[in-house]
Amino acid sequence: MELQGKKIAVLVADLYQELEVWYPLLRFREDGAETVAVGAEAGATYASKKGYPVVADKSFDQVSAAELDAIIIPGGWAPESLRQDERVLKVVREMDKAGKVVAAICHAGWVLCSADIVRGRKATCFKAIKDDMIHAGAKYTDEEVVVDGNLITSRMPTDLPVFCREVAMTLATRAVARAGRK
Repeated sequence: MELQGKKIAVLVADLYQELEVWYPLLRFREDGAETVAVGAEAGATYASKKGYPVVADKSFDQVSAAELDAIIIPGGWAPESLRQDERVLKVVREMDKAGKVVAAICHAGWVLCSADIVRGRKATCFKAIKDDMIHAGAKYTDEEVVVDGNLITSRMPTDLPVFCREVAMTLATRAVARAGRK
C-alpha cells in the first residue's frame, strides 16, 4: 500500500514488545511513510523486554498532532511508563480530537485509558488489561482488530498483520497532515 507523504510516530519506552515496535516501523517505512520512533528523549536508546535496542528519532516534545497522520502505541510493559508522561497523553488526546489515526496494540490500551479516549468506544486489547479498558468506559470486544472511527486497536503480536493492514488502509484514504492545519 502506498503511504508516500504520510507521517507516523511509533512511541517507544523501555520494556517495549519487540514485534509491536519493529513490525510497524519497518512495514510503514516500506510503504513509503515517514515513520519515526518517538521517546522521552531524542537519541536515547530504549531496550525491549528482551533487551533489543531502539533509538528514538525524536522526543515527545518534538512531535505534534498537527504534523502527524498517525500515532502507533505498542505494548509490552512500555505503556506503563508512557501513560505516566503527560506529553504522551497530550499528543494522543490531540490526535484523537483531530480525528487522526490513534492505533494501540496489546497493553497500549493503558495509554488510551489514561488519555481518556476510550469512553463509549469499541476497542480491544490484551486480555490482561480487559478490565482496565472496561473500567475506562470502552466497549470491549475480543477481535483481532477493532476500528471505531480513528481509533484502531488490536490484542497481541499475532494480530500485527491485520492491525498494520487496517492502519495502512485507513491512512491511504485520508489526506496528508500538514503542520498548522486545523
